[in-house]
Amino acid sequence: MNKIFRNGLMMLATGALAVSCADYNETSGFTAEPDPTYVEPYNDLDPVKSYINKEKYPNMSLGATLKVADFNKQELAHAAAITNFNNVTFGSTLMSGAIISEKGIMNFLSMIDLLNHVQEIGGEVYGSAIAANANQADKWLEYLTSPIEIPVDPIDDADIDYTKMEEWHGTQISGKNAAKIVKNYDGSDNALMVPKSSQVYIAEGFDIDLQGKYTVTFYTKVEKDATITCTFSDSTMMENAKDKKKYQLKAGNWQKIVLESLSPKEDATTGYFMIGGNKNADVYIKAVKIFHEPDNHRPQTDQERNDTIHYALNTWCETLMKYNEGRIKSFDLIEEAIDTKSTLGNGMYDLKHAGKDQIFWQDILGSENYAPVVSDIASAAFTKYGGNPADLKFFISESGLEEAKKFESLEYWIGVWENKGAQIDGINAKLNIFYSEDAATQEATETTLNTLLDNLAKTGKLIRLSNFDFKYQDAEGSYVTADKITAEQRQKLADFYGHALKLYMSKIPNEKQAGICKTNMVDTSNGSGDPVGLWTISSTKDWVRTATYKAFCDALSGK
Repeated sequence: MNKIFRNGLMMLATGALAVSCADYNETSGFTAEPDPTYVEPYNDLDPVKSYINKEKYPNMSLGATLKVADFNKQELAHAAAITNFNNVTFGSTLMSGAIISEKGIMNFLSMIDLLNHVQEIGGEVYGSAIAANANQADKWLEYLTSPIEIPVDPIDDADIDYTKMEEWHGTQISGKNAAKIVKNYDGSDNALMVPKSSQVYIAEGFDIDLQGKYTVTFYTKVEKDATITCTFSDSTMMENAKDKKKYQLKAGNWQKIVLESLSPKEDATTGYFMIGGNKNADVYIKAVKIFHEPDNHRPQTDQERNDTIHYALNTWCETLMKYNEGRIKSFDLIEEAIDTKSTLGNGMYDLKHAGKDQIFWQDILGSENYAPVVSDIASAAFTKYGGNPADLKFFISESGLEEAKKFESLEYWIGVWENKGAQIDGINAKLNIFYSEDAATQEATETTLNTLLDNLAKTGKLIRLSNFDFKYQDAEGSYVTADKITAEQRQKLADFYGHALKLYMSKIPNEKQAGICKTNMVDTSNGSGDPVGLWTISSTKDWVRTATYKAFCDALSGK
């Protein structure tokens, strides 16, 4: 049964189908419509990838970026990508952050679906970054490296028996009458009397464990119903009091009051337990006992964290490659590792390092071992689950390589990693350039692009250009949106796309061309965003080919 895509809707048909080359593109029994609307002057063009001159550029390829969910719908975006591009990549939606839950549950169902489909139709997938700083399973790594629970014993902080006390020398904060020991209060034992409308520390002077949980037990009696406010080490949030501050006392017999799970205020400096606020009657205290359960966790040691992160990386790579089954052969190994705000002693940029509440792989694995460890683990898992190691290619993905120092720093780190045994086959350079109507600005952009491609070619690595999405800037420096761009401006932008493609194919040796990748196949935000697409959005929400579509076809064919 062949699958046909028209106007973004999937329809099923049986039997033979006769369609023109302009309307459909056949791929191993799979039929997809490249776009639903053909208007002059581009209705006679074939799918973009068919224009690659394989005699001159045998390794040249085109990639497109989609979300996994959009691809698996097998509607318009899927059809356009499969028909017009050689490979598809899925960005952050195939990275660990989108697949692994906080407790380590991995959901590869969507990836399995898309890989099965791509395998069926003979397509290719370029793998998302195996390790990076962003879009990682941060909650899982935080969970794995959280403090370890250990056995602890309760610690006694105060144990005061007022029945045996002759005089009281504690602290009274307020009140007209003074707190004191009343002898033989109930006919046999002494008691501490806390006057009404006063505040008195009935226990104090013990050390504070800010991480501990405290229990306060005291025996009290009043001759009239009264309401007291309880304060523990600057914190008045009493867990089992009626309104978490006050406690109701009934006249009559001695009452045992237990307050649990108390925490000192974060800025408390000394331990105490105070009662007060009773307006109706004096309060008598027979005894007070305070103890706390220390925090029963300890931080993981450096070795434990190291072992944990290695476990996490092994588990991620093992499971990823298990379901990949050798089908994805090219991956970004690590992504966006370099920090332009931090410099090493040799003048090169350092790698990024995490803040207080984050974990970056390189912080545990070590900067010099970062890529070697990831490539060793990932390649071993790739081979274990059916992949041919001779087919496996790893790229270092980095943006901002137009800056000379960042490019030099990337070369430095690649050298360090390769000396440590890392497999690094190529560079995935993320572009961030635009076309400008200002002649001087545009000249500078073209010079920058020329220099970048020359530098990339000199590395001898496979070279892939991603984020191949160029915005349009007018002479005043404002970006022009897709719904405002004129036909003349669109043509200028298309010509620049064609120029950039030709530069790549002329400057990067044929055997090192890993291709280019479009982040957006269609203009963004339904036309209100940037005019970066080979298609734009029509008033009827169809995708319509733009001048950039033709520019790609012409440049790839060698025109």
